[in-house]
Amino acid sequence: MKNRNDRLMAIRKLINDSDISSQEELMRHLVEQGYQLTQATLSRDLKFLKVAKIPDPVRGYVYVLTEKNTTQKTGMDDVPFSGYVSIDFARGMAIMKTLPGHASSIAYALDNLDTYEIAGTIAGDDTILIIPRDGVTKMDILQLLKNKIPGISKDLMN
Repeated sequence: MKNRNDRLMAIRKLINDSDISSQEELMRHLVEQGYQLTQATLSRDLKFLKVAKIPDPVRGYVYVLTEKNTTQKTGMDDVPFSGYVSIDFARGMAIMKTLPGHASSIAYALDNLDTYEIAGTIAGDDTILIIPRDGVTKMDILQLLKNKIPGISKDLMN
């Protein structure tokens, strides 16, 4: 049986990759992927993920993850992501190296992405410990960072 974390990440991926216009359509995709859930569970998951509907010229309304707009609300464009140096993984956690003095601002930005995958961060002067939620994989974290932090995507997938 697939767990809640897997289901939440599947919902996020479906909403990001497809124009889903109804819970029935989303439920159908999830069932095709092997998830067993009720409409009430799906409704709670959508609320937990802060999913909203926006107008779409073709489909009427489609689901979106509201965190896509957090960069505008938190001033993420002002954060110096150029301080990123590297990332490594140990015991399920990510260790991000930055230039001296950059860790705190990058950790703050990561925390304010308000994504499901990251439970929290701890920053030093040039190192950030990224603590993922249970069930989140290294590839999930790498994909999140690739999608959310401009300028470092080419370094992450090598």
